[in-house]
Amino acid sequence: MTPPPAPTSPTSPTAPTAPSASARPMWTPWRTVFAFGLVSLAADMVYEGMRAMAGPFLGSLGASALTVGLITGAGEAVALVLRLVTGPWADRGRRHWRLTVVGYAMTAVCVPLLAVTPFLGSAGLAVAATLIVLERTGKAVRSPAKSALLAGMATATGRGKGFAVHKALDQVGAFSGPLLLAGIAALTGLLWPGFAVLAVPGAVAMVLLAQLRRRAPIATRAAPEEDEPADRPARGAWAEVRSAAVGADLPRAFHLFSLAAALTTVGLMTFGVISYRFVETGLVPAAVVPLVYAVAMAVAALAALATGGMFDRWGGRVLLTVPVLVAVVPWCVFTDRLGLVLVGVVAWGAAAGVQDSTVKAYVADLVPAGRRATAYGVFAAVQGVGALAGGALAGALVELHVAVLGVLVVALQVGAAALLWWTTRNRGTA
Repeated sequence: MTPPPAPTSPTSPTAPTAPSASARPMWTPWRTVFAFGLVSLAADMVYEGMRAMAGPFLGSLGASALTVGLITGAGEAVALVLRLVTGPWADRGRRHWRLTVVGYAMTAVCVPLLAVTPFLGSAGLAVAATLIVLERTGKAVRSPAKSALLAGMATATGRGKGFAVHKALDQVGAFSGPLLLAGIAALTGLLWPGFAVLAVPGAVAMVLLAQLRRRAPIATRAAPEEDEPADRPARGAWAEVRSAAVGADLPRAFHLFSLAAALTTVGLMTFGVISYRFVETGLVPAAVVPLVYAVAMAVAALAALATGGMFDRWGGRVLLTVPVLVAVVPWCVFTDRLGLVLVGVVAWGAAAGVQDSTVKAYVADLVPAGRRATAYGVFAAVQGVGALAGGALAGALVELHVAVLGVLVVALQVGAAALLWWTTRNRGTA
């Protein structure tokens, strides 16, 4: 008589294994890129809505053109220069997700608080300036870590296409946020209620980010090719400081490319200065400013999608379009003809779209994978110097010396184009 089969042990290889409650399927690269884009879409509704109205809103609190230029320029500079710290910090401690979450949370909190500043009397302008700079600090905290995560996610999709799709979704938020503020301003006749409403998309961004972190484990660890070599030589304390502060061990082509991007950033002045100017001259009512900004953001999305695909096919040469676009901007946006102003806004949006998508894809190609967050931090810091210079330069010259401003911007773009040309031709030897 054949004995009955022995009971199968729960740990036996033939035993069915119940799925772990904490186990979740990994998302595909495209699905992960798309989900990250949705996070940026919701967050962009918040901070791009704020940026669209920053000039007129600060003006309503008593700021001059120079003050608007300095505040918005300083905010962009902080958003970029502080990444010298947050980029290496993310790489060294693998804190990419933690810094991404903290940075988005700062934006979700600071922008809605702007709604209280008109009720603070003489302190309102100072508080508004502080909140704007703090919101931009949140951008600095999250951006290098987020870009490094995205660069890893987009490896399988084509880095140019991955960054382009992410940017396009990002720009949907940049488009809808200003439209939301425009509608609220039209209904109420006030600017501050719109900032309060932006608390809603801010909360949505945080919920989406939490879901992404749980369901996209592919984005939480480096791919095998991203690990630093085990035999990397030890460096002294001073070498580590130099590496963290200025990326001294990164390729020369990367540093020259960063300088070129900084020169284009000087010419690509903040929208706060542009909107302040055409509101002051009476070309565009303050309530319509978000609509104009939304058009620029829509153009930015289209430019990112177009150049992303071309970048995967032809490489960094497509970036030579950026200096040409930037050189056009001041000659159009600071005129007294609405048609030319709108042409300039379109050129500004197209340049901004490429600057924030395809340019970042090229950075990922220029540096070792394990140093991407550091590289993005250094790159952004160099751009930050350009942003501060551009904001101050435009604020100082826009009212009385527009022609001088235009000539300076053109000269800077000639230098940027030369550096870009050299970098793309000599990338392998630099």
